Parts: sequence; C-alpha cells; structure tokens
Amino acid sequence: MLTMQKVFISSDHAGIELRLVIKLYLDGLGYIVEDYGCVESSVAVDYPDYVQNVVNCVINNTLGFGILICGTGIGMSIVANRHKKIRAALCYNVEVAKLAREHNNANILCLAARYINYEEAQSIVYKFLTTKFSEGRHVQRIAKIDNCL
Repeated sequence: MLTMQKVFISSDHAGIELRLVIKLYLDGLGYIVEDYGCVESSVAVDYPDYVQNVVNCVINNTLGFGILICGTGIGMSIVANRHKKIRAALCYNVEVAKLAREHNNANILCLAARYINYEEAQSIVYKFLTTKFSEGRHVQRIAKIDNCL
C-alpha cells in the first residue's frame, strides 16, 4: 500500500452493508477512507446521485482510488464511465480486479452487493488496490479510450 493512500467510497441503499464492511476493512489496512454513501438502507435512492463525489475525488487525487457499490454494480459503472479520466471496472472476482488494474489502469472499482459475499469483496478490493498498472502496450490503448470522450 502507498503511504496515506486515499480511497473514496460510495453506495446506494443496496450497497450500504457491503460499503460499511469494506470501509472497516480498509481502515484496518491503514487506508484513508472518505465515505460519500447514503445512510439509510430502508429508503431507496437513485444510484447516480452517489457517484459524482467519488468521481470528482478520483479525478482531483491521482493517487486515490474510488469504490462504488450498488446492487449489481452496473449502474454505478455506467455513470462513472461517462466522465473523462475515469476508468471504472465492475469486478466480480480477484483475477478480473487484477486485470482491470494491470491492463486498463482502472481507477474506480465497482462492486455488486447482491452477488458477492463480504470475503470475496475484501479480496477483490485488496487485489484492485495493490495491483500496479503494467503500462507497455496498454498506455496506447488507454490514450485511445481517453480520446473517445
């Protein structure tokens, strides 16, 4: 882990429990966690409303990563990826999280609260945050993505 690395995290109502577990896990690993998620799981909210703060923080803090959590992870990833400089990846296992970082230099991890358990989520988060971008041929590919927006 990088010293004083920040993680910006948010969720809608479906992701509150997983968000709190991940936040506690990251605190234990020594990350600085800024939480922008909703607070009431019994009141349905609109997931797009909980993406923008994390996106802004990641864009303005190049050493930080974002984590967005909703029921499927799909909605959050769609909204996040509409922003330039954001490469949000919906990861459902450790290998996909590793490849998202190595090949895509993903800077936001999206998780599906309804489809992964806490232990899987913690392993995915750890792999995502500790894997470095492999650069090489992938730099050109990311530049092409950035030019699309």
